[in-house]
Amino acid sequence: MNLPQSGVSRRYFFFGALLAGTVPAGGFSSVASLRRLGYKTPNEKLNLAAIGAGGRGYDDIKACLTENIVALVDPDEKRAELMFKRFPEVPKYKDFRRMFDTEGRNIDAVTVSTPDHMHGMASMWAMERGKHVYCQKPLTRTIWEARQLTKAARKYKVATQMGNHGYSNEGTRECCEIVWSGEIGNVREVHAWTGRPIWPQGLEAPPKAGVVPPTLDWDVWLGISRERPYSPAYLPSLWRGFWDFGCGALGDMACHILGAPNMALLLDAPTSVECIRQEGRSQYMFPKMSVIRFDFPARGSMPPIKVFWYDGGLKPPRPEGVPAEEELGDGANGSLFIGDKGILTAGEYGERPRLLPAVRMKDYKLPRKALTRSPGHFRNWLRACKGGEPACSNFDVAGPFTEWVLLGVVALRFEGRLEWDARKLKFTNNPEANNYIRPRIRKGWKFA
Repeated sequence: MNLPQSGVSRRYFFFGALLAGTVPAGGFSSVASLRRLGYKTPNEKLNLAAIGAGGRGYDDIKACLTENIVALVDPDEKRAELMFKRFPEVPKYKDFRRMFDTEGRNIDAVTVSTPDHMHGMASMWAMERGKHVYCQKPLTRTIWEARQLTKAARKYKVATQMGNHGYSNEGTRECCEIVWSGEIGNVREVHAWTGRPIWPQGLEAPPKAGVVPPTLDWDVWLGISRERPYSPAYLPSLWRGFWDFGCGALGDMACHILGAPNMALLLDAPTSVECIRQEGRSQYMFPKMSVIRFDFPARGSMPPIKVFWYDGGLKPPRPEGVPAEEELGDGANGSLFIGDKGILTAGEYGERPRLLPAVRMKDYKLPRKALTRSPGHFRNWLRACKGGEPACSNFDVAGPFTEWVLLGVVALRFEGRLEWDARKLKFTNNPEANNYIRPRIRKGWKFA
């Protein structure tokens, strides 16, 4: 099997790590020499701080319990209550800036499990201080922030990972190997869909103000976003549907569902994006449902491709020749690769890849393995923190991936196609759309 040729250097960096061995050509002279270079042996524990300790943060910390948990941060004591009780002796903070000021020298790595609008700021603060970063998906709320984090990870030479677990799945790698084997021919269309949102979207009036709970520091929770009254419509988990805090169903699920297509088809930057359908448009929130089209140019030997995203329960048309009883993806979520020789489908995290119609799987044997297998998404990152190979969704991969996904967020605000110049980080045919490329950061916060 030959990896398709691409002119995108970061792809070589990524696949080089997956295709090659993990030991430097010269070998490791001794544990002592590794330590002098800043590496840890696999059995040594990292000192890890968690920015976000409730909700998703709780799960992220649990996945890192092999390490030393040395600080916990959450502006909402009630949301973080279970994790705070689990580590009664560990220092606790509401504001990660105070945590870094006090505990910084004792920290090797951080997890960032905040709402989307604070991913970029928290990750940048950590990397500027030489800390390794695991950041939940989407990597950032805006395109510009994603670009800045990619640059910062290179500059500060830290180990990074975005929390799109499908990148570590066996199925995602099998998708790559099936596509690269030529089994379905040239892929010119991808369709991906989700049943999300499962939270309110499309509201036509601003949320009603409420009384700030005594356990919540509302100003810290707002972070870089403009000041506004507290409302229970935002917390603990409904923030995702609001323009200022989240990225809607795209931010929640696209970095999962589009992970296998992104990896297998070497997707980089599209030339255009367009919202071709939406229902429940709102000035405050994401719509109730939408369909978005991304157009990518040829990548080396791979032809131009159209990628379609469906959310709110909308789904792509069933491919011709696929019986109605055959499941696409995993039902509520999934992806379809439409090739000129066949069709491939996979689930939410790239799992259970299979040819369609099902009769094509009867005597089919998977291609030989061309990619190394992941030890697990968190272990993949923890190993990188200790000097191992770069994690599979490190910011060199996750940054550009997040950039193109977030183009869809901007497209939801406008009618018609938006032409995109990734090198200049600007839309070339709609100056107003450029107002949404970077965040408005309120006084008291500084990005970099």
